[in-house]
Amino acid sequence: MRKIDELLHEYGLSHQNPTNKLIHWICVPAIFFSIVGLIFSIPEGPLPEYLPLLGNFANWATIILFLVLVYYVTLSAPLSLGMLFFSALCLALANFLDILFPGKLWMISLSIFVIAWIFQFYGHKVEGKKPSFLKDVQFLMIGPAWLMHFIYKKLGLAY
Repeated sequence: MRKIDELLHEYGLSHQNPTNKLIHWICVPAIFFSIVGLIFSIPEGPLPEYLPLLGNFANWATIILFLVLVYYVTLSAPLSLGMLFFSALCLALANFLDILFPGKLWMISLSIFVIAWIFQFYGHKVEGKKPSFLKDVQFLMIGPAWLMHFIYKKLGLAY
């Protein structure tokens, strides 16, 4: 069995309840975006002079997402493409919100982060099982991939 299959299976064991699953479909992408937004909010420092081709996307979020995508590639190249697309959407949304609400992205992102985690813990209370990341922090990265693998299955794509 591939490592990604083992991780998705183990993650799925604590995500069986329909209410918890629904909460995860909303909150996992929200948390992913909020983290991108928080990191996007970190002042760039010297990054623009080293990465001029990326323009507004030359920031810490770009670098961190690159590393996250490297991790996903080690698990599944096809899944990493979906995560690349979602990551790009998160970066674009963070950039849009930063332009629309200058200096407020970090507050928006922090609010989303806190609210989404409250719902996540409520979902696990309904589920009756602890969140997977309490067993292994790696599962914080598996949550988005777990959702992406369902999208792939629905589309008939290999993950």
